[in-house]
Amino acid sequence: METGYPIKQHGEESVLMYRFFDIFIISFVLIVTTLIYVEEFSSLYKVILSFVLVSYYLAAEVSGVYRTHKRVSLNQLLVTVLISWLICIAISLAIGFFLKVSDSYSRVVLGVWFLVTPVSLMLWRWAVFALPERLRPDDCYRNKSIIIGATRAGLLLGKELEKNKHNGETLVGFYDDRTLERIEDSLGSVQTNLKMLGNIDDALLLAKHGSVKNVYVALPMEAAKRIKQILNAFADSNAHVHIVPDFFTFDLLHSRWNSIGNVVTLSVHDTPFRGFSSVIKRIEDVVLSILIILAIAPILLFVAVGVKLSSPGPIIFKQDRYGLDGRSIKVWKFRSMRATDNGPVVKQATKGDPRVTKFGAFIRRTSLDELPQFFNVLTGQMSIVGPRPHAVAHNEEYRGVIDKYMLRHHVKPGITGWAQVNGYRGETDTLDKMQKRVEYDLTYIQNWTLWLDIKIVYLTIFKGFTGKTAY
Repeated sequence: METGYPIKQHGEESVLMYRFFDIFIISFVLIVTTLIYVEEFSSLYKVILSFVLVSYYLAAEVSGVYRTHKRVSLNQLLVTVLISWLICIAISLAIGFFLKVSDSYSRVVLGVWFLVTPVSLMLWRWAVFALPERLRPDDCYRNKSIIIGATRAGLLLGKELEKNKHNGETLVGFYDDRTLERIEDSLGSVQTNLKMLGNIDDALLLAKHGSVKNVYVALPMEAAKRIKQILNAFADSNAHVHIVPDFFTFDLLHSRWNSIGNVVTLSVHDTPFRGFSSVIKRIEDVVLSILIILAIAPILLFVAVGVKLSSPGPIIFKQDRYGLDGRSIKVWKFRSMRATDNGPVVKQATKGDPRVTKFGAFIRRTSLDELPQFFNVLTGQMSIVGPRPHAVAHNEEYRGVIDKYMLRHHVKPGITGWAQVNGYRGETDTLDKMQKRVEYDLTYIQNWTLWLDIKIVYLTIFKGFTGKTAY
């Protein structure tokens, strides 16, 4: 007989509801408007409806409209919905103008549809968010929560509850059997402005009297026996009890929940590019690389001629680098040196390096030597944005001295990255500089969004192509 029970992901039903009602509203507004003004919902309107539904769904996924794991304010959600709709409409208008089919549609119908739909999408979300809270009595126990355990995880949860009051929960305070002095010692430099209300027995009494709705147990993972005792004790109350896993025990790179059958797992070192996000990243890379290659074609020709005239040797230098998951790839660069190191020992270029040609110094300083890597992006070996690829010899050197160095290979290497736009570009002549570069690379992986990529590309255009440390 099985003793385990499946753990369901919170919010699955609500996400389906949001998607269903969004589709219903977008379709309903167009159908009704069309029947009123043109008296027929023809195939032309069915085509544009289908296209807009797909476009809005993609824009909403990228914008995070349906992400239940991130609690956001109502205002943030409404703005995100509006932005997704505007992106969808902008794409539709651009394609309609390009195909010259705009005259086939009623401007009144489209105008009403474009204006009424976002208002309807935002209004029903406001109703879901705001009305239950407005109808709930202020002194009702249902919106009161307490935290057992003044730990780092508990402290973080408390801050999130205070920051996200729109979710209907009010933090009453913390309960812990330890003295305030012991709590402060365990938290160290972490701010301990805690609202301590008593010990765990006091919290149990509060729950038994029905004075709180939610009880969050945020004790450290090694206190499993104590946690079990607390859960058994609170089973004698009607409070909803939640366990807050102390993931501060681990250094998470990019974590996500997963399930294998009825067993729930948490990835510790993972990539942000799975499922739909990997598709978005690839589309971004293909589109940008094609546009950039077409735009810089004259520059590529100019640099190629300059390299050929500057010194004997090949125009393109292919160097072994580590790619996604640490697999070896050939990275293309315009040759800037007389020597082409690609063995077990690779010396980084330094200021005044005699191996660098005069023209090579110019293209290295301006990053023109990196331009052929857009073909690496097009073939799928690299990405526009990601950690810069290092020579294999450098990887083997630093992986043994810099903690978590190899985690930067959980994503494709990039032509530009978060480290580069923050000043860590070019020569890394000290261990500290390489450590800072790795820190920025891991921060990028932990916090990746499409908008972060766009920001990095924007910053690269203005300050990422040149640098004092690029020799």
